[in-house]
Amino acid sequence: MTANSHLTRIPAPEGVAAGTGYSHVVWGTGRFVAVSGQCAFDEKGEVVGAGDAAAQARQVFENLRRCLAAAGATFDDVVKLTYFVTDVADLPAVREARDAVIAPDRLPASSAVQVAALFRPELLVEIEAFAVVPT
Repeated sequence: MTANSHLTRIPAPEGVAAGTGYSHVVWGTGRFVAVSGQCAFDEKGEVVGAGDAAAQARQVFENLRRCLAAAGATFDDVVKLTYFVTDVADLPAVREARDAVIAPDRLPASSAVQVAALFRPELLVEIEAFAVVPT
């Protein structure tokens, strides 16, 4: 179990096998923040990294960072990430981008879902985030 001032993370509750790269349970006290699914768009609305899951994942995490900052949050405050990918083979690239911004002892709860398509054909990754900010 890891904790900071307002969040507690349990990587593997008793009787549950440890996951790779996420915590099974995260809870906290504070103000709840929901960030809509982010895709690989730059500030002009142009797709970054068409056909390149790693480049798209990096842009998605940058967009998440900006959205969290707008709410007074950081990746340390994230309690849940949901990944939507058009190919589960792209998950290692997504995890690499995540690991560049989230410390291994602060991993949120996570779900990954392969989808048939996202809302534009050149998009490969969409990620939504939930955070709890200390009050």
